[in-house]
Amino acid sequence: MNEEVLTPVLDWLDLAGVMIFALTGALVAAKERQTLVTLSFFALVTGVGGGTIRDLLIGARVFWIEDPWVAAICLGVALFAWFTPTRWWEGRFLSIADGAGLAAYAVLGSAKALEYGVPPVPAVLMGIITGTAGGMIRDVLAGRPSILMRPELYVTAAALSASLTVIGEPLPFGSWVIWTAAALAGFTLRLAAIMMNLALPSYDERGPKTDQDPKTR
Repeated sequence: MNEEVLTPVLDWLDLAGVMIFALTGALVAAKERQTLVTLSFFALVTGVGGGTIRDLLIGARVFWIEDPWVAAICLGVALFAWFTPTRWWEGRFLSIADGAGLAAYAVLGSAKALEYGVPPVPAVLMGIITGTAGGMIRDVLAGRPSILMRPELYVTAAALSASLTVIGEPLPFGSWVIWTAAALAGFTLRLAAIMMNLALPSYDERGPKTDQDPKTR
């Protein structure tokens, strides 16, 4: 089995993703007026959900079991959310924070998959899973409609960050340049989607119209 070797940039992306996703999970529970225990649970599950699935799929040691700081950070974030009024987080803050975590985690997931010898296309998928699975788990547990069920540019932003990470891997640039650029690209796309309501076209059950279709005559 390959030994896990992460650079300081990926380490920071990892911690940033954990903190941001943990905060979004804790805030969702706070808005539902749950207990501190529930806030802590939501923070942990949201913070480590995507990374846990990634590590299990690529055969890596589950990152937060190996690093004692990850769970501590999630619990600390839950305490922070517990002692702050929810009005501080009104508006689009939650979506923007989630977008930052999405981009950071997508880069981390793809970069780590590549280091474990995963081929390019599956490595992109590992980045997408890392970036989106935690938010999906959070929404399901909270009984909220998952963002995957809306046409917003969400998975697309994760796919952009993950794809740029994989495409940039063989290029003659420093890894930290590629990872930073990939994270910024995904976050910028997600931010634009939030601010300008950008979305992919939804499926039309009527299908494409043609001259042979009686409904078009």
